[in-house]
Amino acid sequence: MGKKFWNFYAPVYEKVMKADEKLYEMMYERIPKETKGKRVLEVATGPGLLARHIAPTAKEVIATDFAPGMINEAKKKNNPDNLHFEVADAKNLPFEDASFDVVLIANALHIMPESERALAEAKRVLKDDGILIAPNFVEHNANAKSSIWTKLLEILGVKFEHTWIADEYRAFLEQNGFEVVEFDVQRARMSIAYAECIKDCK
Repeated sequence: MGKKFWNFYAPVYEKVMKADEKLYEMMYERIPKETKGKRVLEVATGPGLLARHIAPTAKEVIATDFAPGMINEAKKKNNPDNLHFEVADAKNLPFEDASFDVVLIANALHIMPESERALAEAKRVLKDDGILIAPNFVEHNANAKSSIWTKLLEILGVKFEHTWIADEYRAFLEQNGFEVVEFDVQRARMSIAYAECIKDCK
């Protein structure tokens, strides 16, 4: 599942995600509390849904995606001056060490090959007192509704690299250099584990 897939999907992504509107409303409410007045990097921004909601209260937001089609869609919107979109690979970020107060990666790690490398890069670019915000879909087959949705996405070509349950996802974050300081599961068509983390400096 590479750039061609996501470039093709980019024009309709926002419409498809309407079904998860309640989950996004939860993130729109919670995330700006942690990003207010801070320099933020969003990885795997897609067409910039979250980036546009956090930018008004942040100091600066740089939102990236490896698919140029997604970034092109994001730039078509009415974006605030402190929001910048760039094409960048989550596993090889073009930013200096310790250059961001917050790194946001939402609903991407489960479909990302070698997602450990993305977390390593997030840790590298975060300041020592920085925060990783990593909400992610979990429990793909927890009930009939989530199983049907998972199968539908697979038919459409979405490949899941991980199908974590909530505890497995939390352990994944901890095994890759982060201390989870806030973690809860929001139940929906496909449940989402909302995670806020700090760098584990042990």
